[in-house]
Amino acid sequence: MKRIIIIILCALLHSIGEAQQIMTIRGKASYYADKFHGRKTANGERYHKDSMTCAHLRFPFGTRLLVRHLGSGKEVVVRVNDRGPYSNRFIIDLSKTAARELGILQHGHADVELSLYDIVVPYKKQEERLVLPPFQEYPDSFPLFIPIPEPLVRP
Repeated sequence: MKRIIIIILCALLHSIGEAQQIMTIRGKASYYADKFHGRKTANGERYHKDSMTCAHLRFPFGTRLLVRHLGSGKEVVVRVNDRGPYSNRFIIDLSKTAARELGILQHGHADVELSLYDIVVPYKKQEERLVLPPFQEYPDSFPLFIPIPEPLVRP
């Protein structure tokens, strides 16, 4: 019995370690050139150089990433709205404003660490449902029918 508990604990600790490794990624960041201002991104939005957005190959659109400059320690939060960079040298493309906040405009690239800030999970919009009046309005008995409002009659 003790052996099984030890095995389970080791498996849990191993999976927690893997999750923490996935949460942070280190590599080089670059930023968009001015010629991309106003062009459509992969999710259909228009790129704006003053927005706090980025391009990443794998994170879902809408994911917010915390980007930390390893040299200066400065941090920004950006939202993924595009795909790229398509170079093996870089892991993320930042908007010009995000790059300015991190202080990488002078060099054009920098060593950064990415971590998930939060993730947006897509959802299916629920159909509108008939809203019933609260049960407190009928303290003595449950209503047998619910009155339907009269339709508006236009003169």
